[in-house]
Amino acid sequence: MREFVEFECLDCRRRNYTSTKNKKAHPERMELKKFCPFCRKHTAHKERK
Repeated sequence: MREFVEFECLDCRRRNYTSTKNKKAHPERMELKKFCPFCRKHTAHKERK
């Protein structure tokens, strides 16, 4: 049961990335360090609904 999730940059609040995850196995929100093309640097991206 995989669902699509969006990742939002914590600096500029833009949604840059999408991915899938198994919500039954990992119900908590994920946080990754990804490149933000708007900030032009690697920043933390947190899962949003």
